Amino acid sequence: MYRRIDWNQILEAMESRRCWTWILLSMPFGVSAQVFRALRWKQVLNPLGYKPRTGVLINSIFLSYGSSLAIPRSGEVLRCGVVKKYDGVDFSKLVGSVVTERVIDMAMVALFSLVTLLLQIPVFMQFMDRTGMSLGSIMAGFTTTGYLVTLLSGMLAAGMAVVLMRRVHLFGKLTTKFRGFAAGLTSVRNVSSPFLFLAYSVGIWLSYYLHFYVAFQCFDYTANLGPMCALVAFVAGCFAVLVPTPNGAGPWHFAVKTVLVLYGVAGNDAAIFAFVVHTLQTLLVALLGLWSLAALGRTKINS
Repeated sequence: MYRRIDWNQILEAMESRRCWTWILLSMPFGVSAQVFRALRWKQVLNPLGYKPRTGVLINSIFLSYGSSLAIPRSGEVLRCGVVKKYDGVDFSKLVGSVVTERVIDMAMVALFSLVTLLLQIPVFMQFMDRTGMSLGSIMAGFTTTGYLVTLLSGMLAAGMAVVLMRRVHLFGKLTTKFRGFAAGLTSVRNVSSPFLFLAYSVGIWLSYYLHFYVAFQCFDYTANLGPMCALVAFVAGCFAVLVPTPNGAGPWHFAVKTVLVLYGVAGNDAAIFAFVVHTLQTLLVALLGLWSLAALGRTKINS
């Protein structure tokens, strides 16, 4: 994407007062998304009989996102380890609650995607054709050998799982851990305030969207595109970050650039927007991660 880009244009864009003004205005939404996630997590953990401190939960979320910049997807395990260390919550229950959270997040993304798709079907069809994500393009990429290898790999994985289950001698300990995991997984059913839980969930994703949409005001060529274009780009970016790269670097840029081009933005300008916004928002994630390290270093362990 950036092989032929003029880096002086990117530097000029990042030196713009307008760019920094709107980026700074978008930053509180990036923080609030993570704070809402911590508050929602606390609601999930309380029915399990634990009262983790809000500050520990918030800093564990900050640290989880920061660590994922270095090792993609490491943050989910790390935040569980932090809460176990500082507030003594059972690790398996923490992991189960995180899985539940992710399922809910998937449902929220699916809802966002469905609404956006229904409102912007022609744009999504163009996007899928441009990116090779249409069903026809995907199926065309599979050969007979590909189908055979996929089938054999699935059978091999299933067979290995059966063998491992039969050979495990610590089944009793595994059962105990599994029960803790299952308790964390189902704890969402017993939250004290379902309405507040839903409000936090909406707040998380609304904050993510506003974090992205406010940044549209940084440049003339995106300022007038409107909230619907931002929503389409936001949804495309949500799926792009499933690729395990630091903060979605690469796939996210490609997805956002493609959507902006579909809405009439020049390819070079779209690439600059994606680079500048992603770089500065990633900087926020890194700074929050460093903040959490310092804050946790001054936090008393209650185990």
